[in-house]
Amino acid sequence: MLKVKNLKVSYGNIVAVKDVSFEVGSGQLVCLIGPNGAGKTTILRAISGVEPVLEGKIEFEGSDLTNNPPYEIARSGLISVPEGRKILPYLSVKDNLEVGAFLEKNKERKKNNYEKVLSMFPELKAKLNQMGGTLSGGQQQMLAIGRALMANPKLMLMDEPSMGLAPKLVSEIFDGITKMKSEGKTILLVEQNAHAALRLADYAYVLERGQIGLSDVGEKLLNNKEVILSYLGGRRKE
Repeated sequence: MLKVKNLKVSYGNIVAVKDVSFEVGSGQLVCLIGPNGAGKTTILRAISGVEPVLEGKIEFEGSDLTNNPPYEIARSGLISVPEGRKILPYLSVKDNLEVGAFLEKNKERKKNNYEKVLSMFPELKAKLNQMGGTLSGGQQQMLAIGRALMANPKLMLMDEPSMGLAPKLVSEIFDGITKMKSEGKTILLVEQNAHAALRLADYAYVLERGQIGLSDVGEKLLNNKEVILSYLGGRRKE
């Protein structure tokens, strides 16, 4: 579904991503892990059209999307859940969800998506008329994911959905991601919580200094000695 080939992205004279290639198949959850500054978020921003690509190619469903405008990429079905949530704080929860459904013209599908979001994140149902900016961090993350789901995405780009959340809320967010995966959603996930991400991942890539150092199915990377020492606290968490 998504093919990234020999991607290179720079910030001025600093090369943030160099010669990165990977694929995400339909219905897969693929994750990118690695230390801060490894280039994970930059890759998602390049795919979504926010950061310019210097070299390489981004293909989605056979079409070249390299350096297309973000709105065209969104219309193709590639929808982002950005780092930091980026909800609209002065709009209600309901209106934030409506914004997410802007590209969805099918009223029945829009209604079904709305019901699925509230079923997945019931906390939002009681706060539909509350301003997004007054929600807790975890609720804002639920809203950001719900907003993306309202667009009926073909592929979701999720950037650090558990960042800054208490353990209970992290569990709730990953329960939602697990449900999305079980329903066949295709997801490219960037996540610092390597334990949770690798357990869910069909395939995973480890980035270091803008390049892919390791790649394998998620369960195998959970047992990889190098990954255990660098990203899993020195032991495999059961």
